[in-house]
Amino acid sequence: MNLANLMALACALTPIGLMSTAALSALVGVRSPTTQWKRFAFLAQLGLVAALSTVVLQFLSPHIGPVQLSRWVAVEPFGACVALLVQLLATVIGVFSARYLEGEPDQQRYIAALASVLASVHLLLLANHWLVLIVSWSFAGSALRRLLCFYRDRPLAMLAAHKKRVADRLADILLLAAAALAWSTVGSGSFSDLWLHLARDGASLPLQISAVCLALAAVFRTALLPMHGWLIQVMEAPTPVSALMHAGVVNLGGYVLIRFAPLLNHAPAACWLLVALGLGTAVLAGLVLLTRTSIKVRLAWSTVAQMGFMLLECGLGLYTMAALHLIGHSLYKAHAFLSASTIVRETKLKAMRGQTSFSLMSLMAAPAFAASSVAAVQFFVGHTAWPWWWSGALALAWAPLFWLPADRQDGAIAALWRVLFGWGIAAALTTITAVGHALPLGVPDTPNDAAGGVALAGVALMYLSLVALQVCPERLNTWRRWSYAGFYIDEFSTRLALRFWPTRWTAAATAAPREHTMKGSMVAVAAE
Repeated sequence: MNLANLMALACALTPIGLMSTAALSALVGVRSPTTQWKRFAFLAQLGLVAALSTVVLQFLSPHIGPVQLSRWVAVEPFGACVALLVQLLATVIGVFSARYLEGEPDQQRYIAALASVLASVHLLLLANHWLVLIVSWSFAGSALRRLLCFYRDRPLAMLAAHKKRVADRLADILLLAAAALAWSTVGSGSFSDLWLHLARDGASLPLQISAVCLALAAVFRTALLPMHGWLIQVMEAPTPVSALMHAGVVNLGGYVLIRFAPLLNHAPAACWLLVALGLGTAVLAGLVLLTRTSIKVRLAWSTVAQMGFMLLECGLGLYTMAALHLIGHSLYKAHAFLSASTIVRETKLKAMRGQTSFSLMSLMAAPAFAASSVAAVQFFVGHTAWPWWWSGALALAWAPLFWLPADRQDGAIAALWRVLFGWGIAAALTTITAVGHALPLGVPDTPNDAAGGVALAGVALMYLSLVALQVCPERLNTWRRWSYAGFYIDEFSTRLALRFWPTRWTAAATAAPREHTMKGSMVAVAAE
């Protein structure tokens, strides 16, 4: 192990210590919220410097790859990038929270829970052993539930936290089963030993069952259908909590699956399970978000759809795409939640302009234009970084860029400029994707062509649904009502959760009113 690797390990462990210090100081330190937030901001900034140093040292190392400190923890290029992303979001969210929660009581409880989540996430990103993974993931979920219950007088917040607890416990059971099967087969709980065993002997039946259990655990943790309800209802939590959860916590399931790519590659059943659940979630949640009017709820449904798409990519063997998806979604969703007020203003302006209807010709021709832009980029790059069916999926994703208004009055020349502009945007997006795919993240791809054809058909079905909503919306009123209700999937899962694990989630709503400190005076706020 060279000096750069040793320094990378030290820098990678530093954010865990800093965030743990922030959590402890919030609980036992001074009670002034201003002082506590300044301390948290300082420690978060130090952690950001350490995380950035880890990434730099990883890529300066002569051999870019995993750096193993022991059988328990290891630093990998992709994990280091995610750690930098998480710490960057933590620093921004901490500054935002200090202003957002000004005047609120129990801010030290919020700071302690926030720092605990971050410390647990950083530990998970370094996990090289089943025990470290299980403990860190479970503790991150427990600390996150404390953030969800910050407003204990809100019934929906308490219900969401209970449903999160149910999903977490199911995921813990599945993760323990996966660990037990893998440990008993390999004879060690170290991931490094597991990778060596798979390369030497392949995956026996117990290891394939372990992969299925791991995939299901990731499904429960990432709020895929039908366990998505808690993610939709956490809008009752403070906005910075939503930003943290959607940007840096709920997508940890995707990170774990990417880490376990060597195991999933030997377990076709687990991959097909991810394809089925991921594709179904992406399509259904994508249809639901089109019908929602609440900005934060729409963003939540968007996260559900994106998590489904990310797990679909893992099931297809496109782990590099899943890694890029994780990073891009985290940055976008954190910005979207923290700037939700500007989205409200933009939505009002859009409503004033009225709803736009699109030309049927452009709806049908758009995939062809998008496909030409994807093909052009691949031609100039000189090679195809992904399978042909993924190029088709990207073309369908970029196709709405070429939709033209049906009642345009600016002539054919303006329409041509619109098409050229859309073509340029699609080409730029494809180029960014190709460049990101070429980054040395240490994530190998093993595309599954059979599953890729199914995924392409699912994306095509999604596009045809969008076209149908544009062409004949009045004939789909019943479908829109079902879509607005989320196809009643959450109601069914909530009923099951409360039947098998009852809780008095409305009890906190009848508790004493919260008291807010504002400019030295106490203002009683009635329970909502």
